[in-house]
Amino acid sequence: MRRIIITLLLFAALGIHAQNKNYITRVYDFLPAPGQFVNNSPEYNVGEPRDSVLARTLQRIGPKIELLIDYDDDDNPFVVDTIVKPVTGELISLGSFGGYVIFGFDHPVVNVEGEYDLQIFGNGFGSDSLAVEGGSSEPGIVMVGVDRDGDGVPSESDLWYELAGSEYKHPKTQHDFEITYYRPDDDVDTPHVRWTCNSVDSLQEGFVHINPFHTQPYWPLWIDQDKLTFKGTKLRCNANDVNGNGSYYLQYFFDWGYVDNRTDYDYGIGYKPFETLDEATRKGYNLGFDLDWAVDEQGNHVEVPKADFIKVYSALLQECGWLGETSTEVCGAIDLHPDAPMPEEPQIVGDVTGDGVVDVSDVNAIINMMLGKVQQTPASDLNGDGKVDVSDVNRVINIMLGKKH
Repeated sequence: MRRIIITLLLFAALGIHAQNKNYITRVYDFLPAPGQFVNNSPEYNVGEPRDSVLARTLQRIGPKIELLIDYDDDDNPFVVDTIVKPVTGELISLGSFGGYVIFGFDHPVVNVEGEYDLQIFGNGFGSDSLAVEGGSSEPGIVMVGVDRDGDGVPSESDLWYELAGSEYKHPKTQHDFEITYYRPDDDVDTPHVRWTCNSVDSLQEGFVHINPFHTQPYWPLWIDQDKLTFKGTKLRCNANDVNGNGSYYLQYFFDWGYVDNRTDYDYGIGYKPFETLDEATRKGYNLGFDLDWAVDEQGNHVEVPKADFIKVYSALLQECGWLGETSTEVCGAIDLHPDAPMPEEPQIVGDVTGDGVVDVSDVNAIINMMLGKVQQTPASDLNGDGKVDVSDVNRVINIMLGKKH
């Protein structure tokens, strides 16, 4: 008998679905900033709708299936085994600063105490020696989303937190960075993409330059807008023109906490606990990402028991001569604890509507209960006196104002 392996990249093609696995099952959004691999990774087909772009983005960073095929003595094929691998080995490029992808699993990523919670793969590489800690490092920042409104898709109404890496508190890190890119005018002979920004330590305008190796349009062609604005945390430039003539750029690693920054430690399908790794492995690799790193917009630590959505965005605004702009690449991700039990939802005092925050909607809900318009709930009786009245309204208002209740 002879044996072959057939690799399939689309789960939908086979109707295969398995609950609570560690591979990406959905790409919610993909919006790269202008860059040299945009419209190539993945390749864009003229006239292609956004949904198709997202589907092929999932093909690149989602799982793949390998069918192990045998042939009997009469040369008839039959399937011996089906092997699911969490990543395909391909990549997507997020372009210049701000370009992003948002993806998720078929379950929330659970915050397991004392361990990394997920691994996100890039294509960073280089020397991990003490003498030279750099190579190809194009760091991307990770944000985690909590589905506050419960609709199953990421939105601005959901709660988003940055996973603070090693550079978060560096004096050259700009947390309120904003950049706008402008679509090149077809009537003007300049294919370069102009940008303006609010940088506090470098130029406030410039171009993403077309280089001779990649001459396709750098603007994501499925986007109709003439402007793209991105906001987020910008890290300090990490590139060094080693020879001084633009022939050799070294991009220095940041210590930890970024996608496509260092060589990734590949946990594969199984999870190897941190304590089993030697010191060299711990130091020289990206070992993963921990939900315990989550911070709010003011930089305060936030408890995130589980994350429903994962976002990665390019965190540098930098060009390296013939290498072009620094663009974070994403090659896939795995949940390191796919079978971890879901944490219980904490009860937020004053959150009468159950949307995860205490605001005017909770005041309105209590008033409607008092008027008999809607049924009363245990969460609306804040003082525990067995009735819902104006004292409960006052307690919600005090919580909103940050007063003791």
